[in-house]
Amino acid sequence: MKLFKGLLILMTTLSLTSFKTNEVLVVVQNLRIEMLSNPTGIDVLQPRLSWETVSLQRGTEQIAFQILVASTAEKLWTNEGDLWNSGKVNSSASQYVKYTGKPLNKGEKAFWKVKVWTNKGESDWSQNASWTLGLHQYKDWEGRWIGFDRYFPWDNADQPRLSARYFRKEFATTKPVKSATASIIGLGLYELYIDGKKIGDQVLAPAPTDYTQNIKYNTFDVTQQLKEGKHAIGVILGNGRFFEMRQTKAYKQKTFGFPKLLMQVNIVYADGSKLTVKTDESWKGTANGPILANNEYDGEDYDARKEMPGWNQSGFNEQAWLKPEYVQEPGGTYEAQMNQFMKVMQDVAPVSITKRPNGNHIIDFGQNMSGWVKFRVKGEKGRKLTLKFAESLQPNGELFIANLRDAKTTDTYILKGQGIEEWEPRFVYHGFRYVEVSGYPGTPSKNDFTARFVYDDMQTVGSFESSNPLLNQIHQNSWWGIASNYKGMPVDCPQRNERQPWLGDRPTQAYGESFLFDNTALYNKWLQDIRYAQKPDGAIPDVAPAFWRYYSDNMTWPGTLLMISDMLYRQTGDISVLHTNYPAMKKWLLYMHSRYLNDEGILTKDSYGDWCAPPESIEAGRGVNADQKHPSMLIATAYYYHYLNMMSRFAKLTGNDADIASFEALASVAKTAFNKKFYNEKGYYGENKLTDNLLAVHFGLVEDQNKDKVHREIANIIEVKNKGHLSTGLVGTQWLMRTLSDIGRADLAYTIVSKKTYPSWGYMIENGATAIWELWNGNTANPKMNSQNHVMMLGDLMVWYYENLLGIKSDYSNPGFKQIIMKPEMIEGLNYAKGSYKSPYGLISSDWKKDGKAFAWKITVPANTKALVYVPANSADAVSESGKKAGSAAGVKFIKMESNRAVYELGSGVYSFNSSI
Repeated sequence: MKLFKGLLILMTTLSLTSFKTNEVLVVVQNLRIEMLSNPTGIDVLQPRLSWETVSLQRGTEQIAFQILVASTAEKLWTNEGDLWNSGKVNSSASQYVKYTGKPLNKGEKAFWKVKVWTNKGESDWSQNASWTLGLHQYKDWEGRWIGFDRYFPWDNADQPRLSARYFRKEFATTKPVKSATASIIGLGLYELYIDGKKIGDQVLAPAPTDYTQNIKYNTFDVTQQLKEGKHAIGVILGNGRFFEMRQTKAYKQKTFGFPKLLMQVNIVYADGSKLTVKTDESWKGTANGPILANNEYDGEDYDARKEMPGWNQSGFNEQAWLKPEYVQEPGGTYEAQMNQFMKVMQDVAPVSITKRPNGNHIIDFGQNMSGWVKFRVKGEKGRKLTLKFAESLQPNGELFIANLRDAKTTDTYILKGQGIEEWEPRFVYHGFRYVEVSGYPGTPSKNDFTARFVYDDMQTVGSFESSNPLLNQIHQNSWWGIASNYKGMPVDCPQRNERQPWLGDRPTQAYGESFLFDNTALYNKWLQDIRYAQKPDGAIPDVAPAFWRYYSDNMTWPGTLLMISDMLYRQTGDISVLHTNYPAMKKWLLYMHSRYLNDEGILTKDSYGDWCAPPESIEAGRGVNADQKHPSMLIATAYYYHYLNMMSRFAKLTGNDADIASFEALASVAKTAFNKKFYNEKGYYGENKLTDNLLAVHFGLVEDQNKDKVHREIANIIEVKNKGHLSTGLVGTQWLMRTLSDIGRADLAYTIVSKKTYPSWGYMIENGATAIWELWNGNTANPKMNSQNHVMMLGDLMVWYYENLLGIKSDYSNPGFKQIIMKPEMIEGLNYAKGSYKSPYGLISSDWKKDGKAFAWKITVPANTKALVYVPANSADAVSESGKKAGSAAGVKFIKMESNRAVYELGSGVYSFNSSI
């Protein structure tokens, strides 16, 4: 069994008893199991613990901590750390503190707590938190894989349409139960029941992987469900990605087989004896249940007349059920799922219901999202209710479904005719705003339908508001689009027959996403998916997990491995991300170097170019298929240089010192070759495309003597040629906003984001978008490729919102927001911006406004961190903090004046600056 080596933080919400020092309150809180779907059943032997200190007093810094870990809660309450007593450790570390106590055995539970010493005083012990070691070795799984490796007569093997599989097992607990855990691998998707009640509130579990490489198991504490007496386990298996949605192109799409199950319940009685209930020949199964078919692309078909009341409870008559078959295991290693479950995160009510001439009704939920619809209905037995999902409407009011390709996106429900019936699907999700309902008896009301918004159970950690309503709406649309495409992996879209984890969609976008969502666990899981997909020679696919066999070789898509690793290190401060991924990153980059670097020093291989750059006009793109590749050696070579520099930096950080010189030497050669090949003495690169120039500038490829000319050319392209608009595709948009700020043209970045005409994010909103489109001309392009819920064209916009407009940025030299750089842009026309970000150390907030020459800025800096703050001011004497000269205010240290900014170092606390600008 291969253990998961990626990032883990143990965190669970709790609070410490407060204490007072000089009448100022200091508490420690938010000890979290942040990266876990459930703290029960992890397979990391040395989990890392994190906590947060909160103080009302400025300049609070942790100076020491002590952790106790015990085998029982009772021992921990008496301060007995029989598993681990760290002792008092003189350290400011409060993130990723590794457990180094006694090793746990499978199923053993560890209880822990922490206390801290700060420069303001000592805390009390926290309340207890815990984790449980799961089945971390292959032989810990005692059961056998069961399933039905065949179609049943009612399945449609041609489409293919496969019914759900149901399995059950009765057993008895003969003594009082001390503890019980249920561990399950239900592929493709499962729902687990004990005595008729669903275990957990997760949906669409487990997280998808390439099942030939690794598979995720989930563990639940079921102690409360297993009192002494008779019990029944019930499991429903859906297809998920295991029984592949499309099986017509075996050369392209991986298929894994029919759904299958491995699970066991480990019970410990109060007297110390044990019972294991496992999958074996004593179970019973059937595929003749009410879920007639389930397919992520097409929908779920449900016949309520075939329901089996009591099937997952003891005493059910199972004579008609079959003995399940022993089936082949999937082949991948068994790993605990360390990223969050998908859950129903929000319910959305309809905004309108419109009756169509054909008698059907179209429900508008007012928001493009992903998930499904729950409804209630009363009608005669055998009536068929159909729900068809779409993102938008045609001009005539009918659903627009051309952009769904051949995804049917339809759920059906056949009534059993027994009073009011309620239903929602189990094993599908849709991308939609509108639903057409046919077959509904009578007139449906808004109270009969609820949209259920489904995404990974991760906290929203960012907020943003400004004086520009358009910027605020773009932020809102971004939030919905990002959340919609979190599905145990980051997918490109939730609606059509694709829904794939394309690497090219996320390298910088994930960075921006991290300011809105606590996505650390998801992206660590995705890095693992990418590593598993890497070929022995170093090749990395365009899609990972590699459900599609796309190994096209290019720099921009596979290089996401480097970009996400770098983002996680910057945003979390976890150096293990770089250690874990360094070998795969190095192997890939040297693979590309060996295959595609020519004698001139140019990286010759690219597949996509600046993917989906906007047509010159909205009419020029009307009806045009956007699926067009324009490979670019300039892009490939620029990224090659950028990645060489990243690898040099990673080598230094991870102690791979022997690699540093070779990466630096290759980068020097690449820079010379790039300028020789692509620089034009008129002051631009390549064909003078905006993307070409942006890459050269942002990656540091421009020679010093040419920088001013290239900067002017960038500005000229935007101001004159584009009339204030962008002209970048997926690649260029990732570097657009920050590069403009870096060269002193934040005003141009603001002009771009404020546009409502084509091409712009505002144009999307003006044309009805409630998420982010795949294409700048998504309303006119050929519908083969014009998703209305994508994230790839966000580029670095959300990074720019938080780092440049709010001024909340992690210092790369002291990452994870241990040191914060706060330097908001002052842009004509933007009068205020306020927002916050929940960092690993706590809440960072920035609330600034300007009125003529007056500037006011409220700042929150979390305990155990420092901030370098750049206050707009014409002199240091013009800056006050809470009514005092800033330089003499408590917790404020003046550093220097820099370009009409007074620079201060702040400790933790809440500050209020005022200045003249």
